[in-house]
Amino acid sequence: MSQAPTVTSRHATAAGPLPAHARVVVVGGGFSGIGTVVALKRAGIDEVVVLERADSLGGTWRDNTYPGAACDVPSHLYSFSFAPKRDWSHVYSRQAEIREYLEQVAADHGVLPHLYCSTDVVSGQWDDDALLWRLETSRGSLTADVVVSGAGGLVEPHLPDVPGVETFRGPSFHSARWDHSVDLAGRRVAVVGTGASAAQFVPELQATAAEVVVFQRTPPWVIARADRAYSDREHRLHAGVPGFLRLARGLQYWSREARLRAFIGGGRLRGLFEKQALRFLEQEVPDPRLRAALTPDYAIGCKRVIVSDDYLRALTRPNVRVVASPVTEVRPHAVVAADGTEHEVDVVVYGTGFRVMDIPLAHRLTGREGRTLHEEWARSGVQAHRGTTVAGFPNLFLLLGPNTVLGHNSVVIMIEAQIGYVVAALQAVREAGADALEVRRSAQEAYNARLQAELTGTVWNAGGCRSWYRDAQGRNFTLWPTHTLPFVRLMRRFDAESYELRAARRVPVHA
Repeated sequence: MSQAPTVTSRHATAAGPLPAHARVVVVGGGFSGIGTVVALKRAGIDEVVVLERADSLGGTWRDNTYPGAACDVPSHLYSFSFAPKRDWSHVYSRQAEIREYLEQVAADHGVLPHLYCSTDVVSGQWDDDALLWRLETSRGSLTADVVVSGAGGLVEPHLPDVPGVETFRGPSFHSARWDHSVDLAGRRVAVVGTGASAAQFVPELQATAAEVVVFQRTPPWVIARADRAYSDREHRLHAGVPGFLRLARGLQYWSREARLRAFIGGGRLRGLFEKQALRFLEQEVPDPRLRAALTPDYAIGCKRVIVSDDYLRALTRPNVRVVASPVTEVRPHAVVAADGTEHEVDVVVYGTGFRVMDIPLAHRLTGREGRTLHEEWARSGVQAHRGTTVAGFPNLFLLLGPNTVLGHNSVVIMIEAQIGYVVAALQAVREAGADALEVRRSAQEAYNARLQAELTGTVWNAGGCRSWYRDAQGRNFTLWPTHTLPFVRLMRRFDAESYELRAARRVPVHA
């Protein structure tokens, strides 16, 4: 079996061939994967292998290197509770600093010896006789008692389904695959999409490009980020005053939880939130014509809210044009909008999100009934029990699975809650003398019926927009419907009654 590669990281990772078998295989080396290994090791589970398809760890923060890439959640919230960083440079961290943080956590907590990079999962088949997973990877095969997916949904870039995308003769790329070999200085650049990534790289492009043409299908709501560098005094307080960092993190957390009331309750609070955003728009965009084009006609929160101090201002610059019309065609040297206008450009940058409904790993994992996870979800809709386990897929756990994404706070909170649930599940299996567990379909369906009922009436379902939060039938398969604390409390207890536990001799084990 081939050797693990040397990775472009300042820390050494696993050397030697893949093991023939692992107690747990974790797919992905981002926040989810790193946090899972730390928790499993603390629980005494050391036979863990992390399969990372790229040449280094970091997940989203390895892949998204576009100019201006940063987090739109405050730094102290967007970090592990067990690994606080006291010297973040800014209130909102930049991409490189977050990646360095993940590398340091992995090194400090013994994750790297478990990490096999440049190792893609080609297929996974559940063996219902041996009660284990048989995995084929780009570097060979292995079996695993348990598979934990930390791959997430923001993996595969989405390109617009319009004629001519492949015919453009100049450089073109998605923001998540930024081509740093292309010099954009003095060039005419088309930006397709106005989501969270575009809001970060458009101001950077504006500063160097000759012209930036922004194609906007729907204007996003934008609120001020109020970012700044932390002072030396604040760093000293974070590092030296007991409880200060916890207080800072707590204030950031509760301010975002309070904002949620505007999304799930609506009414006066949502109106105040919208007025605040409209005041910011008026402050940043004096031109009434441009301001009208940038004013949303749906409720705030229905689509992801953009948090930026400089995006709106960048759109007012002389070398930036906003085309308030979706792209309908790409030609060899131009982009055409639905309003019929053609815009000659030298480079096209797509800020058009990800294939959230079409996760590669879902096509590659085949469960107990002979269906891939993708095929299962095509039948039932994208769903999971507590966002983590799926009927028909024993010993498979999904981190940041269906309905665990947040529209208001840090997903690291959700990841840690799910990881705790996974560890509790594995402990329950061991204590019962079992080898496999599978959520009962009735439990999964009941859970999702309650969850969908809670989503009814929220701004994400009834805010008057079309977003990636919902599928073609309008079913919200991405977001958790309420505050984070109920999810954290829910995941503290492993609900063994919702599962069937089995031993290899195929005799049911009663929890």
